[in-house]
Amino acid sequence: MGGFYAAVVVRGFRRYATYRSATAAGVFTNSVFGLIVSYSYIALWDQRPHLGGYTQAQALTYVWVGQALLMTMALMGGGFEDELMARIQSGDIAVDLYRPADLQGWWLSADLGRAAFHLLGRGVLPMVCGALVFDLALPVDAVTWLLFAVAVLLGAVVSFALRFLVALTAFWLLDGAGVAQMAWLAGLFFSGMALPLTVFPGWLGELARALPWAAMLQVPADVLLGRHRGAGAAGALAFQAMWAVVLLAAGRALQSVATRRVVVQGG
Repeated sequence: MGGFYAAVVVRGFRRYATYRSATAAGVFTNSVFGLIVSYSYIALWDQRPHLGGYTQAQALTYVWVGQALLMTMALMGGGFEDELMARIQSGDIAVDLYRPADLQGWWLSADLGRAAFHLLGRGVLPMVCGALVFDLALPVDAVTWLLFAVAVLLGAVVSFALRFLVALTAFWLLDGAGVAQMAWLAGLFFSGMALPLTVFPGWLGELARALPWAAMLQVPADVLLGRHRGAGAAGALAFQAMWAVVLLAAGRALQSVATRRVVVQGG
């Protein structure tokens, strides 16, 4: 069965790899926005050196990690959730439930393929662009890069689990666009895309860093920047894994309730 889901991952990767023009446009857009945000950060860090515990080089690196992970984590949409919602609303979900594959497992595998493509297709080149223009604080040891890769994978699973919960609300709502938009806005704010969560003051910062959205950008970025080492790195990855397990379990429970709803309604 593992080979089946691996094939779905590959299929998800290949599906998005066909959109070459959109990928090229996305690389350009991410690079331009990265430049704009970088110069905004330079102005801010010139006034407040070591803001949030970052040097200016670390802050600029954070910007470009954010651009690399923007589509990887589907922080502005573009994932599977719209398609799944449409299938629920059209009734085609009944066909999906009859397939010899778990609904959650299928969509998770497909979304990981999508995330892998966006990380490579829309993440690497903007990061290279940032490194050419600015002095970034990139690690030189392989262990940190390996930990970063694990953090990105766990962040992608957390991202999927949250969006799966959002998509399943379509079983009860006539239009799930409102819920999806609220989740999108929460993701942009609480992931640290606007500003690193370490900049947020007091209880707001503590709350933001404890929420699952922090696992999508803040944690991977801090791992890459070497702010989590040794036991700290293990704790950061455990934080991501905890949210992944909790949210996947919540999705499994909600899927079970939704499946009974489909059976009662006759599909």
